[in-house]
Amino acid sequence: MSNRTCIVTHDLEPSQIDKIKEIIPDWELISGKDSANWHNELKEAEVIAGWKKELKEMVLEGNSNLRWFQSWSAGVDSLPLAEMESQGIQITSANGVHANPISETIFALMLGLTRKIHTYVKNQQAKVWHHSGMKLEIHNKTIGMIGTGAIGKETARIAKAFGMKVIGVRHSGKPEEYIDEMYTSSQLNDVLPRCDYVVVTLPLTQETRQLFGAEQFTRMKDTAFFINIGRGEIVKETDLIAALQNGQIAGAGLDVFEKEPLSEDSPLWEQDNVIITPHTAGSTEYYTKRVIEDIFIPNLKEYIISGNPGINQVDYKKGY
Repeated sequence: MSNRTCIVTHDLEPSQIDKIKEIIPDWELISGKDSANWHNELKEAEVIAGWKKELKEMVLEGNSNLRWFQSWSAGVDSLPLAEMESQGIQITSANGVHANPISETIFALMLGLTRKIHTYVKNQQAKVWHHSGMKLEIHNKTIGMIGTGAIGKETARIAKAFGMKVIGVRHSGKPEEYIDEMYTSSQLNDVLPRCDYVVVTLPLTQETRQLFGAEQFTRMKDTAFFINIGRGEIVKETDLIAALQNGQIAGAGLDVFEKEPLSEDSPLWEQDNVIITPHTAGSTEYYTKRVIEDIFIPNLKEYIISGNPGINQVDYKKGY
């Protein structure tokens, strides 16, 4: 009988490889970004961490040994979920890995817009000394966290250092630490008029697709800033552009877009009240360490014992 196989499609530190081998000493462990290392072993792999385009064909064939897949990202909307569910493949996400870097990006965007840092950078490049209408503060304002998972909770925690009031929106409406008031998704439109900052950290599902459109932007304050680090498809982009151009909202910080890379002809590039980052909010020097040591290794230990990796297991019905 051939050895069981585990593939990690990313480069690992020797210490991380050793930790994995301690758990599965009799398995064949293959790791590395170079697909030549593992491409011929895909059908034999029982466990795979990290999605690559080569995997889709293997999953769709339905004759692989794959039983558990560890996503390298928190969102799993780009995976062939229907096919993976039909094959009985368990999926675990990287939810929680991004809480620190994305919360930092959220505040970078909010502070940048509030204190006009993006405007001053442009002025600096043009050697222009100009006040540019600076007047806003972030302290003691109200932030609406649309999505209160690990990212939303960490953002809410930091918001307390600025004396901010935090209003949360989540599907269940269940209370959460650092959130002053919690509401259900059906109450979103009632929450928006109260917020000085609206921050979207939701995953993309059938329920969240185009959740934000003209009606939602109309309900926001014309002094409010919109931040989206969730998924671009959660927002109807044409409606967001109209809201920015018409002064329905004060500005936006955007890390995600309906189509990526963002088209060169998108009006968003030219908006003075918009800061754009190229889907890098979750980038961090500690990414691989957190995926492997905080999620994959504990899950691998549980998988060996019970066959059920419990951390961040994806619910196919919910889509996350």
